[in-house]
Amino acid sequence: MSLDPAVREMLAQSPEAPDRPMTAVELRAAFAASRPSPGAVAPVASVTEHRLPGGLRVRLYLPEAAGPVPVFLWIHGGGWTIGSVDENEVASRAVCAAASVAVAAVEYRLAPEHPYPTAPEDCYAVLEWLAAGGAGPAVDPAAIAVGGESAGGNLSTVVSLMTRDRGGPPIAAQVLICPVFGHPDDGFASYADFATGYGMTADAMRFFFAQYVPDPSVSDDAYLLPSRASDLSGLPPALVLTAEYDVLRDEGEAFAARLADAGVAVDVHRYAGQIHGFYGLYTDLPASPRSHAEVAAYLRGIFG
Repeated sequence: MSLDPAVREMLAQSPEAPDRPMTAVELRAAFAASRPSPGAVAPVASVTEHRLPGGLRVRLYLPEAAGPVPVFLWIHGGGWTIGSVDENEVASRAVCAAASVAVAAVEYRLAPEHPYPTAPEDCYAVLEWLAAGGAGPAVDPAAIAVGGESAGGNLSTVVSLMTRDRGGPPIAAQVLICPVFGHPDDGFASYADFATGYGMTADAMRFFFAQYVPDPSVSDDAYLLPSRASDLSGLPPALVLTAEYDVLRDEGEAFAARLADAGVAVDVHRYAGQIHGFYGLYTDLPASPRSHAEVAAYLRGIFG
């Protein structure tokens, strides 16, 4: 399919990239300043901020529902280097309301100040906090799904691997949206086909990896790149959403095939005509609410 006309118009109106490399700090400031206004958001019962031991921030959305509800641990994207819970306000509220689940959005520590493995350990700590009842009596600590977009999709599968390997809290499902599973130099065609001109670039991914992984000795660690894992059996069921015009498209779909080969139940949906960020960042795109509805339906099915 050709590029969605709404995507084409949005890209045409996007500001030009700076003529010099930016530091992570500068990139964060620019990203925050350019983030689209969320506009209308779905109503939920409450939104509260929580601080875990060590200072980790979690924003908890609760639906209008009686009794303890399942919880969806949400991990934002941004190449492990930029981003926050704020960028996914529309998606988090939409899924909370439509699926009648709590959404616990984690603000993990960012690279390069906090390189790998800080981010996955932070996210795993939130999983343990939820399983221990930290979110309070309105949340069922035994019914947890995990999900994220881009780097957040990477961290969702990494947390799933960690809890499997450590005998940690069980995860009912993982929702993986335009996820990072491999390295920019792994040779996937989508890295060449969509390297520039579609929002997130191949060079941007290389920049993010340089911030997140200053130590090349860990480059084959499965908790860094799940595509390096030799055994994917025993992982939770997965919903994998990819974008047609995204450098990460091929690795997401290849990893989904590996999950299926390992006996994991997988649903895969490529969003035709879309670019990276269609789910949680560019929420004015017509595909965005459709993707929120798909995630909500999937979680309703998982949790009954």
